[in-house]
Amino acid sequence: MITVKLVGGAKKIFLTDKIELDKSDISIQGLIDLLLVEKPKNTPKLDTENILIAINGTDSSAMEGKSTIIKNNDIVSIIPVIHGGSTKTMSFEILKKQIRIISIKGQKSTDETFLLDLRKKYPKIKFQAISSDFVLNKYHLKKILDLSFENEKNKSLLSKKIETDILMRFALSKQISDAIKIAGIKPKNDFILIMIGNKKYLDLVSNALKPLSADLFKKNHSDYLKKYFRISKKQLESIYSKNSLEDIIIEKATILL
Repeated sequence: MITVKLVGGAKKIFLTDKIELDKSDISIQGLIDLLLVEKPKNTPKLDTENILIAINGTDSSAMEGKSTIIKNNDIVSIIPVIHGGSTKTMSFEILKKQIRIISIKGQKSTDETFLLDLRKKYPKIKFQAISSDFVLNKYHLKKILDLSFENEKNKSLLSKKIETDILMRFALSKQISDAIKIAGIKPKNDFILIMIGNKKYLDLVSNALKPLSADLFKKNHSDYLKKYFRISKKQLESIYSKNSLEDIIIEKATILL
């Protein structure tokens, strides 16, 4: 038995907030196919490309995406993503670690001391900041973080600290100093602040930083990153994926060692 919780607009699509299916050991894609069959007629279309799917509270994109297997008694939450709104923070879990993402508006005086001050003020939280220019979207962000956490688990980080490993993988650099110059905080530039820690402290920091927050992924940096990392049209066409640019960058980040 699988319990599917329908959140927000999904409730209007299925005319209920919960569906129970006598199924188990099926993929998320298999579940989506079943739900499309179950969907009542004359209700809004379910945009399967713009939904968040969590299994027992863990975002599936931090697992195996639509290939993730749903087991007996799992609780699956489906949340439509509404584009055009103001999304300034994002929360998810990887390998049982709580992560909070917040976009920060670039200030003329903002530099690495911003991070140093946060680390000093909130020692129970791990912080890293990535220039918004080097983060394509949620898919790219989470795949890089997933990569860093897997390497921490396997004791094969690029550096002693996971925060530094994260920065180096976004910058595609084996040198810490170069990674900071490439993808670190720059004055006047928006940046993505990555926070790892206990939810209580993550909430505390998020509330404190609200006045500085900006919309996440508000600009498309695809052309910039294709040029910066010298990714050709031929390379992109060789990848059979709707996320070809992201997948090439992620592959480069995977093989930095």
